[in-house]
This record gives sequence, C-alpha cells and structure tokens, in this order.
Amino acid sequence: MPGQILQNADAAMYQAKAGGGGGHRILDIREQAQDHERAGLLQDLRGAINRDELRTDYQPIVRTADGRVAGVEALLRWASPAHGLVAPETVIPLAEQGGLIVDIGRWILERACIDRSGFTDRVPFEEFQLAVNVSPQQLMSPGFAATVAAILVETRTEPSLLTLEVTESVFVHDGPRALVILKDLKDLGVSVALDDFGTGYSSLSYLRQFPVDVVKIDKGFVAELGSPITSAIVSAVVDLAHVLGMTVVAEGVETLAQFKRVAAMGCDACQGFFFAKPMSADDLRTLVLEDGAGGHPRLPATAAV
Repeated sequence: MPGQILQNADAAMYQAKAGGGGGHRILDIREQAQDHERAGLLQDLRGAINRDELRTDYQPIVRTADGRVAGVEALLRWASPAHGLVAPETVIPLAEQGGLIVDIGRWILERACIDRSGFTDRVPFEEFQLAVNVSPQQLMSPGFAATVAAILVETRTEPSLLTLEVTESVFVHDGPRALVILKDLKDLGVSVALDDFGTGYSSLSYLRQFPVDVVKIDKGFVAELGSPITSAIVSAVVDLAHVLGMTVVAEGVETLAQFKRVAAMGCDACQGFFFAKPMSADDLRTLVLEDGAGGHPRLPATAAV
C-alpha cells in the first residue's frame, strides 16, 4: 500500500511537470482502476472466440398487426470466467479498440445464420427474418460484402432472410464509402436496417439518400410517446418511411400502452420486453416449436394483442 501511494505521487508529479511546472495535479485513482479493468477485459477478449465464451441471444421481432413473431435480432453475449457476463455496450467498443471487431463480427453473423436454420428446421417459416448488428468499423473493413456473401453460402442462408443493422454514424464519418458498401450488400440480396433512429446524428435525409429497407425507431422515442412533440416526430418518420417503401420497427416496447401507441402510428413491427426478453437459441427454438398451429408463435403469450 505505501509503495502504491508513492507510485501515484510519482505519476502526479510527472503529469505536473509535463504541464509546464509550477502547478499541481490530482491523480484520479478511480480512473486508473477503470483503465486497468479495461485493459484486463481487452486481454481476455482476445481469446474469447477460441475459448468458446461468446454466444448469441435472440429477441423476437413481432408483427404489429397480429402479434406473430416475424423474426429475431441476434445479440452478442460474452460470458467471461474472470469478469462474468459482460454487456454488449462494453464488448463492442473494446473489440473495436483492440482490432477484434472484424473477427467477432464474422463469428456473430455465422453463428446467427447457423442458429436460424435450427429455429425453422421443423417448422419452416418462409419469411422468418434474421437481423444482425454491424458496427461501423466492421462495415467499413476491406472485403466486408465478400465476407457476408461467403457466410451466406457456407450456412445455406437465403440472402433475402438476412437484415444487417447499421447506425447513422456510418453515414456521418464516410457517407460515400458507406453508400458503396451498402449497395454491394443490396446486390447480394440482403436487407439493410437503420438502427436506433432518433439518436446521435439523426436526419430524415438519410432515408432518402441511402438504400435502407427498415427503419428502427429508437427506444428513447418509444419511451416518450406520451409527449405530443415526440409523437409528432415518430409519426413523421413512419409516414416518410412508408412513402419510401420502408418497413418501420419500434424498439424498446415495454408496456401495452406503448404498443397501442406505436400500432396507432402505423409501425409495422415491434420488439421489446412487452413481448419477450432476449433468449438463448434453445429457448427460442422451444418457443417456435410450442406453437401448435405450426405457424409463427404469437406474443405476448399472456396478453391479448
């Protein structure tokens, strides 16, 4: 302990000198601890794929009109023996920082495509969509469209059943290159979704400029639909998307009241805790097989939609 105090004092002294001298610095030990923890996480993440620590959970996407499950969104999970279950909000930035996002992104896409065939092998759904998130760094990586094409062939996945979700930030940082890549993906036959719309750099012009098939309304907007201003914004987005031939999905639907609002506004599909929390591939397979009619299961199972 005394040795650590001396090391911290030394570090503060060198920071003060680097600032030109004649001053003082306060070393934030909490920040040091966070940096140390991030470094440990990144080191362990490097071998997570080989150690079989990654998995994908799935959250159902439900048709607004009848409550039937139309597809799922694949969600990354990292079960680290040393750190426990690490949230995707931590894993993805770490993977990007450490240059791991391309390998991890490929693993997610391949795993999700393999799992999808398991959901529908006994109850074939012609239009059971699989949505997979793609980080900006992964999308912009060399040969991304070719990687997607190879995975589709390897897993025997019909391209029209795959939706790749991207965020608005890809358009802000390098719009022309993003446009080329998205067009390449569209040429493969996959769909493109604009995820978390309403956050960050949101612009309705993106819907016109880029080849987007699906607009996903951010959960922050859904949570505030009681506000007339928020409702007006969401209604405008839904109307414009429909004029442009796009499908609209409302994210983060947690209550019956929220569901009724997004349904009244014309959202085509929803996802959120009101319908189902993210679940393992085995649990989703059970949900699909439990539907006695042999069709898409209806959610929520305990409430009339």
